[in-house]
Amino acid sequence: MRRKVKNRKELQPDAIYNSQKVTKLINYCMEDGKKEAARKIVFGAFLIIKEKLKTENPLEVFDTALKNITPLMEVRSRRVGGANYQVPVEVRQERRLALAYRWLIGAARGKKGKPMREKLAEELILASKNEGEAVKKRENVHKMAEANKAFAHFAW
Repeated sequence: MRRKVKNRKELQPDAIYNSQKVTKLINYCMEDGKKEAARKIVFGAFLIIKEKLKTENPLEVFDTALKNITPLMEVRSRRVGGANYQVPVEVRQERRLALAYRWLIGAARGKKGKPMREKLAEELILASKNEGEAVKKRENVHKMAEANKAFAHFAW
């Protein structure tokens, strides 16, 4: 049986947009504890979004992008009687967000030849339009879950 989840520390909202989601994105962007560099990347990406889309609030683009990336179902491997089955299960809310952030940052890092803030801004804009690598990743996960619906009765 699983252990109870410890109380997680409440994140402080970021200074500019006053949002915990942005703080979370900064933390996922961070490498080797370099938080200030991650802040510059994220806030730079938001400035690029503001310029490109001529929108007043890049947080709206970020929220729609996050909503479009977030998976609802995924497959979990389950061993039953000597065979492994890919069983589709619903994703918990915390894991949904973790996967969304991970896929977003991974897709941005996967691009080559531009500064990270430009790659992140581009990926956020594409995700808000339901396009891009991160959205494609979510679609693949959903397809896998759909294809393995027959094994749903193994989930317990």
